[in-house]
This record gives sequence, C-alpha cells and structure tokens, in this order.
Amino acid sequence: MINEIFNAWGNLDNWIVVAGILSAICCAIPGCFLLLRGMSMMGDAISHAVLPGLAVAFLLSGERASLTMFIGAAVVGVLTALFTQWISRFGNVDRGAAMGIVFTTLFALGLLMIVKAADHVDLDPGCVLYGAIELTPLDTIPFLGQTEIPRAVIVLSLVLIVNVSGLVLFYKELKLCSFDPGLATSMGIPANTIHFGLMTVVALTTVACFEIVGSIIVIAMLVVPAASAFLLTNRLLPMILFSCLFAALSSVFGHIGAISIPKLIGFESTITSGMMAVASGALFLATWIYTLINRSLKTGSQITETKNGLNKKLNR
Repeated sequence: MINEIFNAWGNLDNWIVVAGILSAICCAIPGCFLLLRGMSMMGDAISHAVLPGLAVAFLLSGERASLTMFIGAAVVGVLTALFTQWISRFGNVDRGAAMGIVFTTLFALGLLMIVKAADHVDLDPGCVLYGAIELTPLDTIPFLGQTEIPRAVIVLSLVLIVNVSGLVLFYKELKLCSFDPGLATSMGIPANTIHFGLMTVVALTTVACFEIVGSIIVIAMLVVPAASAFLLTNRLLPMILFSCLFAALSSVFGHIGAISIPKLIGFESTITSGMMAVASGALFLATWIYTLINRSLKTGSQITETKNGLNKKLNR
C-alpha cells in the first residue's frame, strides 16, 4: 500500500493539486466566519441558488464560459443571502427554513429557465455535483505572454487574493461582528454591511469553485476544515490558519487517494473532488479523536493534581 501511495504521489498532476488547494483555501477562509455565525449551510443555499443567474447571464452573453455568467451567478448569490435575511426577519421564520425556501425556489426557477430558454446547453449532473477538476490542465490561457496557465488557477488565485485582502483589511470588524454584532453596532461598526460583504465573498468564492469541485464539495470545503480547526482552538486567527492547513491537506490527500485507493480494490481511479471531501472528513475524525484523547489526559492530570493536593493537606 505504501508503494501505491508513493507511485500516486509521483503521478500527481501539479495543476490539479494547485487548483484543489486554491479552491479549498478560498472556501476555508469565509467558512470560519460562517461557522462562528451559525451560518455554515449558507454556502449550500448559495451554491444551489446561483443557477438562475447562470441562465440569465448565458441568455445575455450567449457563452458558457464568460465573465457575464460569473457576475450573474455572484449577484444571485448575494440576493440569496439578502432574501434569506428578509424572510427570517420579517416573516418570523427560522433562518434554516428561510434558506431552504430561498435556495429551492431559485434553484427550481433556474432549472425552468435552462430547460425552456437554453435547453441546447449541455448540463452534466455529475459535473454540477463533483466539478471537473481533472480537466483543469486542459483549459489554459497565456500568462505574461509566455507560460500557459490553467484558467481556473488564475481565477482562484484572484479570488484568494480578494479573500485574504478582505480578511486583512476588515479583520477587527469581522471578528467583532461574528462574536457580538450588537456590540459592534453600538461601537459604530456597520454590522449589516459587514454581513453582506461576507455574503458577497461567499458568493464569489462559491461561484469560482463551482466549476472546479462542484456544489457538493464546495459545501464540504466551507464547513469541514473550519469545524476541524475549531476543535483545536477557540482563537480566531489560529482557527483560520488551521482551517487553511486542513483545506490544503484535504486537496493533496484527496488526489493521492483518488489515484491510489481505487487500485487497491480493483478499480482504476475515482473523482479527485469527491476524495477531497472524504480526506477532509478523515482529517476531522482524526482531529476529533486527538482532542478527545488530549482532553482525557488533561482531565486525568487535573484529577491527579487535586488528589495530591488533598493528600498534602491531610498529611499536615
């Protein structure tokens, strides 16, 4: 088995791994704030609700791979967050139920638009669920007039720059609004603006990663690395760093697993994006076990210290 893993590592397509790492880290950064706000499934809602934006943008541009489609999907993603908040606030509906109402309605509307107005566009359900990360090296564009770089890598790099820049510029505001939005508002920080700014980042990230790893894996990358990091620390900055580390490891281990594990059971290979989610879940499980063992050891040490202290007092 070890030989299979090393052989898989030697056969890694570097661009596939790079695209996986970039998409995972792009999701992990806003995922931490969604987790702290109790809104982890907002990524699920946005990833399903962007379909009408894609359909309208296609009708306007006539192209599948265009900036117009990216903008259209991002706009609908932001509207998803806006409609969810409106329904929850003014309709006295639970936030989870509001998410379900919005994304199912928009998703169904998008399907109708695709079928009726753009039925000549081929939609692969598997690609929607799992993405097409294996095709990343085939879609390249010139970079600086010399090197051919996959388009997805350039797009994800730009999204990562936007996410990191927003984190650096608004770290204090994001931190305060995530833990206590009421206090943030009383201090003059526009909590609603920060909220919709975060939702915009989530929408852009989701749309950018949608084509690469699919809607299901986007949700996994938004939720699982952040949850794993939260097991290790209750401080925001270390949580973000741990989350990015778990996200990157999920991509690397996922691609290795996609190549090596199926061969052990008689299959040729499997989908890298799916194995990324499996690797992310395995890392969460390992982290959870580690925290349980560490907590047990600390509890045992504290009990021993308490007993020793009591014995010393009794012997005096």
